[in-house]
Amino acid sequence: MPLYPDKVIITCALDGVLTRREQCPYIPYTPEEIAEEARRAYDAGAAVVHIHGREPDTGDQTWSSEIYGAIKREVRKRCPIVINFSTGGFNMGVSSEGEKKKNIEYVWKVRPEMAALNMGSMNYAKYSEKRKGFVFDFVFMNPFSDILIACEAMKAGGALPELECFDFGHIHNAEPLLAMGALKGPLQYSFVMGVLGGVAPTTENLAAMARQVRREDTWEVIGISKQQWRLVGAALALGGNIRVGLEDNFYLDPAGTKMAKSNGELVEKAARMARDVGREPMTPDEARAALGIPPLADQRD
Repeated sequence: MPLYPDKVIITCALDGVLTRREQCPYIPYTPEEIAEEARRAYDAGAAVVHIHGREPDTGDQTWSSEIYGAIKREVRKRCPIVINFSTGGFNMGVSSEGEKKKNIEYVWKVRPEMAALNMGSMNYAKYSEKRKGFVFDFVFMNPFSDILIACEAMKAGGALPELECFDFGHIHNAEPLLAMGALKGPLQYSFVMGVLGGVAPTTENLAAMARQVRREDTWEVIGISKQQWRLVGAALALGGNIRVGLEDNFYLDPAGTKMAKSNGELVEKAARMARDVGREPMTPDEARAALGIPPLADQRD
């Protein structure tokens, strides 16, 4: 049951890891650039920012606690927004449990308020109709043993898990984790729609996924690429929360002709859409209360 039924949490995914400046010149790489984008998103109406750590010089993905720590410090200098760190791929390219735990230790060392928890394995691909071929194509591995490693790191760091579900089955993967005590309700779900290999990005599927969530839980939609704005509109009508940002979609129009020059521009549009249907964007403090996150003043660095 939403704490603020006439309000909405807008999350902004600032940078991603598959996105590159060759595709969009406004993707931030350094902690300072990421923090400036967080400020722009906050000023435009976002309550939460979702962040991937990146090597400042190359933009490559990093698991460095030092870099994630610098990102958190730089964001906090600029705004009180809720900080959500990605954990996607922490288990890829390594085989031992020790290596996986080493990759994800930034979650308990840096202590973000939230952290993304990928809820299952899948084919993960992008197909180009123009090329008649795949832009990328790999298996996104997330067995329960690795999900439990991530849950352990989030519990140790006091981070609220954000359950990223790319298909219907991923939603119900939470049930054994609740029974084991690895997760504790109420839960925050994110329905990721538009990745080839996952659920098709239709309003019908979004409504069906929302019906799987318990009344005490909350959910948001993450629409990938050109389908984003239609799915944002559907989520607003259904009472869910929404995510936008340069990680998911570069464009302000569904046709993909007008590239946003900052994350703030994407949040501005999302906030306008929310207000047009009578839902005011939550402040970070309101989002913390709605999600069960301690007030900023009570948090331990």
